[in-house]
Amino acid sequence: MPKVKTNSGAKKRFSFTGTGKIKRHHAYHSHILTKKTKKQKRNLVHQAIVDPSNLKQVRDLLCLR
Repeated sequence: MPKVKTNSGAKKRFSFTGTGKIKRHHAYHSHILTKKTKKQKRNLVHQAIVDPSNLKQVRDLLCLR
């Protein structure tokens, strides 16, 4: 049986906390920033934890079982 490969896009987009949770970046912070408020842009800078409803999909992309 062949090795299972990690999705190359996913390994660039996700990282791990010390306790093993998966961190992600917020969307909508790359362009068209002039119409967004300072508060909205500031809140998009921080990283978030992957929601439990999406956790299985992300773990499959990262080959974590």
